[in-house]
Amino acid sequence: MLPLDVLGPGGPYRSRRQETIRGLAPDPVATLSLAPSLYVTRAIKAMRRAPALPFDARIAAFAQAGRAFATQSIGGLTPEEYQRTVSVVTGLPITLVRQAVDDLAQAAERIRQSVENARPAAAVGSWRDPRARDGAAVWTRRGEVFAVHAAGNHPAVHQGWFDALALGYRVAVRPSRREPFTPHRLVTALREAGFGDEGIAFLPTDHNVADDILRHADLGMVYGGADVVGKYAGDPHILPQGPGRSKILLTAETDWESIVDTLVESISGGGGVGCVNATGVLVEGDPAPVAAALAERLAALPSLPPTDERAVLPVMPVDPARRWDAYLRQRAAGSKAWLGGDSIVGDLGDGSAALRPAVHQLDSPFAEQLGMELGFPCAWVAPWDREAGIRPLRDTLVLTAVTTDEDLIDALVAEPSIANVYVGDHPTPWMGHGLPHDGYLAEFLMRTKTIRR
Repeated sequence: MLPLDVLGPGGPYRSRRQETIRGLAPDPVATLSLAPSLYVTRAIKAMRRAPALPFDARIAAFAQAGRAFATQSIGGLTPEEYQRTVSVVTGLPITLVRQAVDDLAQAAERIRQSVENARPAAAVGSWRDPRARDGAAVWTRRGEVFAVHAAGNHPAVHQGWFDALALGYRVAVRPSRREPFTPHRLVTALREAGFGDEGIAFLPTDHNVADDILRHADLGMVYGGADVVGKYAGDPHILPQGPGRSKILLTAETDWESIVDTLVESISGGGGVGCVNATGVLVEGDPAPVAAALAERLAALPSLPPTDERAVLPVMPVDPARRWDAYLRQRAAGSKAWLGGDSIVGDLGDGSAALRPAVHQLDSPFAEQLGMELGFPCAWVAPWDREAGIRPLRDTLVLTAVTTDEDLIDALVAEPSIANVYVGDHPTPWMGHGLPHDGYLAEFLMRTKTIRR
């Protein structure tokens, strides 16, 4: 049993209230300490009083922490033990966990590029910059403490709060109780690399205490479903991170058959668990051939335990998998099932099951299922025409638009609710270091001030 202690300003803290984290078996794997409300209040007050490291020291600490996270024993676990633990608890294929570790280490190594890309071109980073003598815009924080209610669907999601720490915020991470191992390991590495006990904290809590972290911090970011987005949408101090509802658009003049690999990667890459995985595929013309091709390719993906090197699909205990299957069939009523209509449960015979892909064809680009996002490869294929326009494509994190229509591309890029547009043969999960995910986080964290000295 691995103990995951609270990591606060006073060092590790093992609380009386603890929660058992279980694997797929479901054998107990770890005990997670839960921070009480008073502890959270005092911790964030102490973090607010703590000075931020100088910028260059923060960048150097990130690079050191990234290397340690990927290559060294931390918190009693070697990199290999940590990766296996995440795989057997979350059901993510071990190869995807390994890739996530590499992605996190590279993000830490390149953090300077990320935060400098976000700064306005005319702004300087400090009032000490010589350009401030005659007046300059200075890039400054909107607060001192940033809180994160982290997601647990994929380890790489923790890149999302790196910029806040690099910009000088003290960061309080409330982990998902589904997967607390990655943030515990990251926070430990960052503290040991130079951020110290007051620079970054790991604050697991129950749901009753969760909002205390946000209330006492200056700014916060929350991951969750549509209900979470609705809860915090009106709070200017909270940045909700909801479903991605990523999509693909195929217009009539393009040869979609030559890029089926890209379509399949968009739907199933990374196990299909991410907000950047495509869930909606809109086709100008008959969607049936596209649905058939996707179903044929996705059906060939194997059902394997997550620790198998060939595994590509997420795994969970068989009873929750059956509940997801029943939920999908209920929501898919009225659609045509090309794949997964009988079952998405790939029973592995050990009490767990792979969540197998599903492909359904819809009758309308305005069908409500196009807004449905599940934690496995699940695609809804629908017809689209010019009369429908961009309305069915709104509220999309990533849109791959396979089209040569430049007027349409202009409209998609201009649409405020589409965060990223990839034109042509590019899978929706593609992300480049230093480029915004859902805008730059710094757009929320920072502001410019005119300084003259």
